[in-house]
Amino acid sequence: MHISPEIEQRLEQLQAKYEAMGQDMPSYLDGLLHADFLTYWDYIHLDTLLSLQSPKTPFPDEEIFIMYHQITELYFKLSLHECRQIAEKGDELTVDFFTARLKRINRYFEALTQSFEIMVDGMEKEQFLKFRMSLLPASGFQSGQYRMIEIYASDFLNLVAKDKREELQDAGIEAQFEHIYWKFGATELSTGKQTLTLKQFEKKYAKTFIELGKANVHTNFNALWRQLKSRGESTTALEDELRQLDVNVNVNWPLSHYKSAVRYLHREPEEISATGGTNWQKYLPPRFQKRIFYPQLWTTSQIENWGKAWVQRVLSEL
Repeated sequence: MHISPEIEQRLEQLQAKYEAMGQDMPSYLDGLLHADFLTYWDYIHLDTLLSLQSPKTPFPDEEIFIMYHQITELYFKLSLHECRQIAEKGDELTVDFFTARLKRINRYFEALTQSFEIMVDGMEKEQFLKFRMSLLPASGFQSGQYRMIEIYASDFLNLVAKDKREELQDAGIEAQFEHIYWKFGATELSTGKQTLTLKQFEKKYAKTFIELGKANVHTNFNALWRQLKSRGESTTALEDELRQLDVNVNVNWPLSHYKSAVRYLHREPEEISATGGTNWQKYLPPRFQKRIFYPQLWTTSQIENWGKAWVQRVLSEL
């Protein structure tokens, strides 16, 4: 049988590769000879993926609720994949690379926000309020990946409750973590005590969040943007993507949840427990938290009215 020059060249390259590792190439070729062809369903573990929905109640719409949250966590994982690439570039980070990865993260969040209508319009309220009671105290509030994205995105101080930022600006990560904004969204409305939702969440993730915050003091997006800007490089396109990320994560995404909460929980006190006790009326609207990753990129007026127009638009649509 005639062996083409292309095949011969590749065999030589393989031989060199395996020799460099002290391996026997014919043994690997035997393995290739007997191996089956890869299928789509095996490659993405489709059967396993489709078996991960386990409703706790007989209500059909619960399966929508489960799958949408699983999809959300996969998008968060995609975003963290990009976050790590940016943070780990070190001195080799360029404006172009940073901008390109931010565009990817923005696309992920835009897809999530646009698809949230599945949650808002895709379930019957009566079913939701019944099956949601079977899931207590679990809450989307407990998404650890979402908090990690926030930590990568900005200086840790910008995640501190707004009335504590000035006081804690020179404090360490541990002290700042004790006043991180989302803790105040998981307090019992009647007593002000931490909810079980928050206690579970902190038990699982507090150490991880603090360690990630320390590791990214100089490699979070805000710090990296300042470093690139200090080199005198043009960061206009990068700043556009940072502003878009700020709006996507801190305005559009929480407002999607706000819209859902208003529709399904209807502001009735007895129904608020469906969110695991989360004080969503004060936690979700951006204008209350003033959570802004890149305050230097916004005007005083924009910061003062942060999220106001978006909230008014959402409420007008309900």
